[in-house]
Formats: sequence, C-alpha cells, structure tokens
Amino acid sequence: MRLLLATAGSRGDVEPFIALGESAAAAGHRVRLVVPEALDVAAGVDIVSMGADFTRLIRSHGVSPARALRSFRSVVQPLMRRVIVEGARAALEYRPDLIVYHPKVLSAPLVADALGVPHVLVETVPVLTETAAFPAAGTITRSIRPLNRWTYRAGRAATAMFRSELAEARALVGGSRRRPSEPIATLLPVSTAILPRPDDWPETVHMTGPWLRGRASEDVSADVAEFIEAGPFVYAGFGSMGAPGAAARGRVIIDSARDQGFRVLVATGLGGIEVPPDRAGGDVLVMQSVAHRTVLPLAAAAVHHGGIGTIHAATLAAAPSVIVPFIADQPFWGARLHAAGLAPAPIRSRALTVRTLRTALDALDDYRVRVTEAARIMSTENGTTEALRILDALR
Repeated sequence: MRLLLATAGSRGDVEPFIALGESAAAAGHRVRLVVPEALDVAAGVDIVSMGADFTRLIRSHGVSPARALRSFRSVVQPLMRRVIVEGARAALEYRPDLIVYHPKVLSAPLVADALGVPHVLVETVPVLTETAAFPAAGTITRSIRPLNRWTYRAGRAATAMFRSELAEARALVGGSRRRPSEPIATLLPVSTAILPRPDDWPETVHMTGPWLRGRASEDVSADVAEFIEAGPFVYAGFGSMGAPGAAARGRVIIDSARDQGFRVLVATGLGGIEVPPDRAGGDVLVMQSVAHRTVLPLAAAAVHHGGIGTIHAATLAAAPSVIVPFIADQPFWGARLHAAGLAPAPIRSRALTVRTLRTALDALDDYRVRVTEAARIMSTENGTTEALRILDALR
C-alpha cells in the first residue's frame, strides 16, 4: 500500500508520525512522510519537507496567544500556508492509496477527495472527536457535563481562519468546492492507561496506544550516563516551551528538589528552564535535551510541561509526573492524569513556587503504585502495529 503520512506542529506532533512511517516501511508498505522540516528517518521512508519552521514560531512567540494573534498575518498565516499548500502538493505528486494526517494539515481531505482515495484523521490529542466524558483538549479542564460536546466546536473553527489557503490548495489539486468528505476512521496514538476510551465514541475511532520508534533506549553522553547512575535525581524539562521567568523556574525546581534530597537533571529545551549561576553545583546537570527512554526509567520523578509525548515517556518509565502546564493541551493532560490517580494536581506555570512544587514532590509516593500499573499496561501496547492493522483493514 502507498501510504502518505502528513503532520505539522512541534516535536510532539511529528515524532508519532515518524514512528508510524518507519513501522509501515518495515512492514513492506511504500511510505511518504510529509513533515514541517526535514528530519532523519529510517531507510525506506520517503520524507518531504513543507518548509514550515514551527521551531522558529515557538522561539519568537513563546507561549503567548496574544503575540500569535498580533502576528497572525505576518507569521502564522504564511506558516500555515506552507502546511496547507505544500502538504497538498506533496500528496498530489505521490498519489497515495491512503492519506493519514494530523488535523493541522487542513488540505488533506481536499487532496484525498480529488484523488479519489480515503483519508484517516490522527488526533494526537482529542480535539475533534466529540464526547460527553471530557471537554476538548485546549479549551477548559473541568468537565461541564452534559455540555462537554460543545467545546469541540473550537477545534473546527480553524478551517474558517485559512479560507484563502484552502482555496489555493483546492485550485492546485483541482478539487470541487463542495464540503470535503469525512475521514473513514480516526486514530488516537494515546494509551488507555492515561485516557480511558469514552463509551460514546463511534466504532470508527480507535485508540491504538502510543506510536513509539522501535528502539528500547537511546545513547546518552558520558556526563549524562554518569549522572543518572549516581543516585536519585529529578528530571525537569519543559520541551518546546519558551516563556519569561525561565531563571525563576530553575531556582524553584532546584531548591525544591534539594529540599527533598534529590539531584536535578535539567533539560533547558527551547528556553523553558534556565539554571542561574547561583544554583549551579555538582548535584545539577544541565543539558539542552536528553533521551527520555534512557533517562526517565532511573528518575525519581519527572517535572514537565505535560505534552503527551513526555507523559507517555514518563509513564512508560514508571516515573511519577509533576505537570507544570503552559498552554494548549497541557492543562488537559495534567487534569486527566490527576483524575486517573497518576499524578498530583497540575501546577500552572505562574503558580510554580518552592511551596507548591515541594508539596507535589512530597505527595509522589501516593501515586507510584498507580503509575507502575499504568507502565505495565503500556508495556503491552504496540501502537504502530495496531494502527497498521487498522489501516490494512480499511483497504
């Protein structure tokens, strides 16, 4: 089968598609992977870049929705044009048998209809498939039954924001002006140990388990290897989050961990954490990024932003999480983990203090049994294999 996989966004949006693409190629499928920027992937995967620099967007806007709105025409719209138009062009050239796509790739249904092939939606977070069980990720965190379904309308509003870009894509593929067809299936690469499947989802919606690349661990530097093997430590990293107050967050994390007798491994990412000189020491190791699969199984706890990729990595490693959400779906995941008994209540980034973080770290032993059980469940899941089984059945 000729598969086209198209995604857009930050690392958490791209890594699952890489994992699926590599698994599909290993299973004998022909695969084209359309991503924002060129990346290294396994042999057998044809990769195409849209030329959409989401890292630059994150660096320039941080976590401020207001800044993003102010620069909508100058930055956001051109970026999404590349996703919508170049994504369509790459699909049209490849002429796949099936298109599997992220919701940000708004032109995917248009291309599928123009080519006469089916399309499958991938929700890395639940934003479009309505349920009464919980509100849409990125809206509110507290359930408002029976009105939760209304929150999913927000996710569908994006199409109206990019009418001109979609018109350009439609002209490129020669599609009709009628409303695009619905996906024949929806896949969620999320573990049921983290998010139980709602009873009111239709049968065409499948929770496959996380899509992880096929290696159990990753190499780390000698400094990191020595540090993580030397005794108990807390991992702290906020991924692609960049926001004012990075040094203050670094002080809080280090002071809180030291109060509990932990060393600290800090991943600065795109600027979410900074370690000031007055908090440096032999019990603190600072890196830009680290291999989660190697580091987290030895961590006493993981303090992070609550992106679903990091949540999966920490839970699979049986490392209890303290979630400090900034934007988008992160508050949603923080609330879900707390409701499932897998983590303390999330601490919003502006509320992060030595007192609030120390209280959360103090409570982690209350969650270790549940997290260990969730890790056991996740170890039985093979998300990419399940996803490919579903896709094969759709042919």
